[in-house]
Amino acid sequence: IESHPQAPGIYARVTADRARAEADAAAARARAGLRRGPLDGVPVSWKDLFDTAGTATEAGSALLAGRVPERDAAVLAHAGRAGLVCLGKTHLTELAFSGLGINPVTATPPNINDPELAPGGSSSGAAASVAFGLAAAGIGSDTGGSIRVPSSWNDLVGLKPTHGLLSLEGVVQLCPRFDTPGPLCRSVEDAALLLAALSGAPAPDLAGASLDGARLLVLDTAEIGPTADGQARALEAALDPLRAAGVRVERAALPAVAEAMALAPCIFAAEAYGTCRELIEARPELMFAPVLDRFRSGEAFSAPDYVAAWQKLDRLRAEYLAGTAGFDAVVL
Repeated sequence: IESHPQAPGIYARVTADRARAEADAAAARARAGLRRGPLDGVPVSWKDLFDTAGTATEAGSALLAGRVPERDAAVLAHAGRAGLVCLGKTHLTELAFSGLGINPVTATPPNINDPELAPGGSSSGAAASVAFGLAAAGIGSDTGGSIRVPSSWNDLVGLKPTHGLLSLEGVVQLCPRFDTPGPLCRSVEDAALLLAALSGAPAPDLAGASLDGARLLVLDTAEIGPTADGQARALEAALDPLRAAGVRVERAALPAVAEAMALAPCIFAAEAYGTCRELIEARPELMFAPVLDRFRSGEAFSAPDYVAAWQKLDRLRAEYLAGTAGFDAVVL
């Protein structure tokens, strides 16, 4: 990290002393035959919105400059008990409220495919840390795509766990009803192991796992938006090995997905502004204007608008669950 030319645009802070101490402790456990599990000693980065004891946690914003928590976030504490090594804090979109990953307030991390391209966000530095080989995995957060977008744009695996599965204690929050921590890594196996570590659960035994007989539903995405030919071909190519492994692939249209996505501008913006209004309106001149404008767009929605959007979302969730019942997984 210290010598890599892209590191300053990826890491907001490197916790070198902590990383060395944790790595030394993991090595000592390994020599004594006391490894805590398959992730003991694995070095990971942390998006700079997870509280890290004694290290500034500023969520990519000048509004939180100098904020130094006394305790680790709950998921970071769980990770430490699994033996994961904390390398440092990675850059992100300001207050985690943009999917592009651009942040002129602090830094914009590079994209592995072209450093001039946007990295995806808001867990931009988390993705770059893994893609550029500066961490074995990155821990980010996802509200409406903030793990999945940068993972996709940087050729990684990104997992947004079920909301509520992982603790938000000690996390700078954006939309508490949607926010969740999660891993960005190089394989589905890594994601499964990291998910267990972040939740404090034992590592799963993945040996002998089989997909034979599983049912997979592929959703028609035409109602969500246009799909490029290359994307369609990539999807089909990804399905072929699943079919070969015995997966039953079926297709269907489910309008509830597109209808739910149309509610995002109201629900996300209103909740984000309600969560962060006091912070951002205290010193709005410190913010990147497009992010500030996105926050303030939430003020345009009335309480009846917000309640109606949630009522519709609850109905659409029920329709989605009914439409996907009996399937082991859904692809779109």
